[in-house]
Amino acid sequence: MTASTTSVHAAAADALAELVPGLKPPTAIIHPYGEPLGDQVSSAVVASFVGAASADLALALSDTDSLAAAAGGDWSVVSLGDMLRPAMEAAIGVLGAGVLGETSVEDATSLFADADASVFNLVVDGTTVGWFAIRIRETNAIGVAAAPAHEHIAGKLGRINSVEMAMTVEIGHTRMSVRDVLALEPGAVIELDRSAGAPADVLLNGRLIAHGEVVVVDQDYAVRITKILDVSEGLR
Repeated sequence: MTASTTSVHAAAADALAELVPGLKPPTAIIHPYGEPLGDQVSSAVVASFVGAASADLALALSDTDSLAAAAGGDWSVVSLGDMLRPAMEAAIGVLGAGVLGETSVEDATSLFADADASVFNLVVDGTTVGWFAIRIRETNAIGVAAAPAHEHIAGKLGRINSVEMAMTVEIGHTRMSVRDVLALEPGAVIELDRSAGAPADVLLNGRLIAHGEVVVVDQDYAVRITKILDVSEGLR
């Protein structure tokens, strides 16, 4: 594991720590190599990320009972994975564009014990409140110039011409607390992080491929493409 890769792991851990639910954000501190974690990580929220770099992530908290109580006692309002997903998304934000898969609660012992994974203690006022592991599977995609992705591809695309892919148009984002979401009612206005008239993002299977403007065609919404991004732009 190179020093540059380790620094990416640390940046991911720092970003995740900022959004771990709690009264005070924890500090991410590298876990001593070889020190066992026991069954503390046998029930963790795990997810995989595919994009500019691919990675496996796991987040385990020492106290999930208080989160369960906040969610209604039996995760009836939101699941543990839902509550920790924003923290996971913050972590993979340092890896570039891509798609974070579904979160699930699993035994993450093998990931935390993997020599290729970086493990961090999440500490609040000297007490460890959780553990985070991240294993990057494609380190060459981070900070290393790669050969143009479009080379030698055109001749192979004929084999997948009939494959259907999900195209999404995004006009903006926002972040809301659970309290604010539950308080929504008809007529409520949600402010997005994009000004009126700004181009919409066109994503193919979660990857940004173009910009466009929203139009109406025969009473249906549509998007007029204004710019097609090349591979390097779409990976930002």
